[in-house]
Amino acid sequence: MKYLELYFRNVFTVDLRALAIMRIWIAGVILTDLAIRATDLEAHYSNMGVLPLYVMHQYLWPTQFVSLHALSGMWQVEAILFIIAAGFAVCMLLGYKTRLSTVVSWLLLVSLQNRNTLITQGGDDLLRMLLFWGMFLPWGRYYSYDATQQKQLPTADTTYCSAATAAYILQIFLIYFCTALLKNSPEWRTEGTALYYALSLDQILMPVGKLIYPYPHLLHALTITTFYVELLLPFLLLLPFYNKFFRMVVVVVLLGFHIGISLTLFVGLFYLINIASLAGLLPTPVMNWLDRRLLASFRRPYTGHFKRIFQQIRRPSLVSIRVHLRKPLIPQVHLLPQFREGFVSVVLLYCIWWNLSGTNLKIKKMPDGSRWFGYLLRLDQHWGMFAPVVFKDDGWYILEGHTGNGKLIDLNHEGEAANYTKPASVVSLFKNDRWRKYSENYLFIQNAYMRPYYCHYLMRRWNEAHPQHQVSKLDVIYMKEPSLPDYQVAIPSREVLCSCAK
Repeated sequence: MKYLELYFRNVFTVDLRALAIMRIWIAGVILTDLAIRATDLEAHYSNMGVLPLYVMHQYLWPTQFVSLHALSGMWQVEAILFIIAAGFAVCMLLGYKTRLSTVVSWLLLVSLQNRNTLITQGGDDLLRMLLFWGMFLPWGRYYSYDATQQKQLPTADTTYCSAATAAYILQIFLIYFCTALLKNSPEWRTEGTALYYALSLDQILMPVGKLIYPYPHLLHALTITTFYVELLLPFLLLLPFYNKFFRMVVVVVLLGFHIGISLTLFVGLFYLINIASLAGLLPTPVMNWLDRRLLASFRRPYTGHFKRIFQQIRRPSLVSIRVHLRKPLIPQVHLLPQFREGFVSVVLLYCIWWNLSGTNLKIKKMPDGSRWFGYLLRLDQHWGMFAPVVFKDDGWYILEGHTGNGKLIDLNHEGEAANYTKPASVVSLFKNDRWRKYSENYLFIQNAYMRPYYCHYLMRRWNEAHPQHQVSKLDVIYMKEPSLPDYQVAIPSREVLCSCAK
């Protein structure tokens, strides 16, 4: 038992200052996410948009889901909830009432994600889980308003270990290890063509991706490297010796990994959320260096002010000392920390079982009857990034509007004459990654129910904005161009996904 406790502390101890940086970063991501989503309040969250509430409840609503955003179909109500969420995210960023602001931010994030799951991606799952574990982490101890109000001087020891730190580190382990297990196709494990097919998707291809795409040997090497990095690198987090060194190896490698992804593929906030998850892994020596060289410069203007506050708060008077000494020294048993540790431990085991049940490992799978708890707290997670195979039905959309004088225009190009040639940049057709994800889900036949609502929404918005150039009919056309091996180019085929008329 002694050796097990020693192993636990060596592996799952984190620096409180690193957790504070992670808190600040995550709060910044939440605010950025809210700002992006706020540009589509009507489209994505109201009954006038692409997913009215009655459609959501009919097709996308497990009975365990809870959402304040689903109480009203008015975009004005959504705007109020967005403002409240932004306010608590700012509080979390500043470290004001940190625990409360984290809990409310998690509740509102779950509520927001539940309102429209057609626009969520893997980064949203990670953000949700980081906030969940953050509710049980003391990430407000440093670089926060709460820290200035503490009645005890900070100690030299900035390390912390608990069930929550174990859950946080194992969550990162599960992300990469499970996504590697899910990548069980020849494209990843033997052929090494997965990255070639990923960069063949014009819907997500970024400039750096275009630069490296013509080099098959490089893409083959990067594919195999990606698979083994995801499969093996997480185990460095579990080594009890030279733990600080190996953590920095993990942080540096994964930092470069996600920066590389952001430069080659259009993934929205995915890479920023993953980088935020790495911040809490920064070991004490690195945090000492950052504290001396960088962070101290931000605190210097306020040091004198805080010092006076600390002196007033933390130096007890002789009277208070005498009163304290008169109090009987009765040991108090605090049950809340023990309950919290037990709850986090149970949830962690549940998340591990959930993740491993989705892989091909020969273990007892989680029964469907046990998944209600995961859906209720949104602990459900699936790290199938480009797994088991890379999506190959590439193409681009044409929103073909029929005007009263018989002309065909493309709503995607501000009413220009419909042109079926491939645009120079397919990515530029999407307003943001939420719309890109929605357009991806729009293709799947199991989501055919969503197609008319998108079509009618587009036609209504166009006619409201262009009363002199209205369209009487709209065809949502997908120019399908499947990705072929060995740089072969397919002839695009025209597929009408939906038609609607006034």
